[in-house]
Amino acid sequence: MPLTDTRIRTLKPRDKPYKITDGAGLFLIVRPNGSKWWRQRYQFQGKEQLLSLGTYPDTGLADAREKRDAIRKQVAKGIDPSAARKATRAAFEDSFAAIAAEWLTKRDGEISDSTLETTRARFQTWVYPVIGSKPIASLDPPAVLAMLRRIESRGKVETAHRIKSACSQVFRFAIATGRAQRDPTLDLRGALKTPNERNLAAIVEPRAVGELLRAVWSYQGSPLVEIAMKLSAYLFVRPGELRAAEWAELNLDAAEWRIPGERMKRGRPHIVPLARQTVALFKEAELHSGGGRFVFPTSHDPKRPMSENTIRAGLARLGYDGENGNPEHTAHGWRSTASTLLNEAGYNADLIELQLAHQSTDDVRRAYNRALRLEERRAMMKWYADKLDELRAQRVKQ
Repeated sequence: MPLTDTRIRTLKPRDKPYKITDGAGLFLIVRPNGSKWWRQRYQFQGKEQLLSLGTYPDTGLADAREKRDAIRKQVAKGIDPSAARKATRAAFEDSFAAIAAEWLTKRDGEISDSTLETTRARFQTWVYPVIGSKPIASLDPPAVLAMLRRIESRGKVETAHRIKSACSQVFRFAIATGRAQRDPTLDLRGALKTPNERNLAAIVEPRAVGELLRAVWSYQGSPLVEIAMKLSAYLFVRPGELRAAEWAELNLDAAEWRIPGERMKRGRPHIVPLARQTVALFKEAELHSGGGRFVFPTSHDPKRPMSENTIRAGLARLGYDGENGNPEHTAHGWRSTASTLLNEAGYNADLIELQLAHQSTDDVRRAYNRALRLEERRAMMKWYADKLDELRAQRVKQ
């Protein structure tokens, strides 16, 4: 007698597994733990085969019957459903989408949550519908370019370039794990339009900088966010370098922050001299950070650093998001602010570039600067911190 949902729901477990048939080879196995598994029996080339169709109630009665009918149609066409399922599964395991998902899982914890989710969303929106189901080893430069050109044609030139970069990392991961031979994005240099360069928004005029600083010092929120926003102004390091700062990198007695090369954009260690104001702020952060690895842990997971959006959101909350006629200023913009104010004050350009951790084209000069100019940079960072305090207090002559 055919099954009904009502009857399935009332089936009780027994000491041993038992089965209830629905018809045409479809039956349900009820296990002692109460789980209910769909099975389909079929004959192919004179041999009896069984296929699993899922569990109830995730796979409902109507779904199980639909799968049963699809299996019977395959058999009628001379196709072995079991072999076809294995082939489909194998093809998916080597597909771009499957390997990209594996790569994204591997990157979890290595990059910020927001970056991970942005990359995942871009893949789902732009990449998977076009090349996601294709075996990664079969993808050639024209196939990848066609996918990128679809993005470019929507006016999203920068997004196309970012997706190209992310796809390249997936291909390299596939090569490392033996599922691809080469990265086809390497042949696409110059194939896409060049995105319009835009400077990250920054306020550089002294009076406006003072207004911005007063706004930052008026921020009321998480103590660690307040401290991070103030340090962002004083230290003008890259936002990622600040938010992932670790206590092991700091020597407050020596008033130095030594950032290891693996955390720097260009892979070289960087020294940040700390003025008295920044030492005091780091000491204040010690009271709130929980004693873990990171100076600025997230509120929900002390093993992760602050999100890259936190300071940006704080500035937006203060009105510095470019909306309603207000100026825009990003966390990264403090680097432009510092560069402008220091250059206008007459500081040596090489010294400023060194403190910004910009790479010199002269390796010898770069080594000389790094070795011998720390005390100059220490004096410069002290002057800059005092200058910001002066601007914030409106004691500067305009």
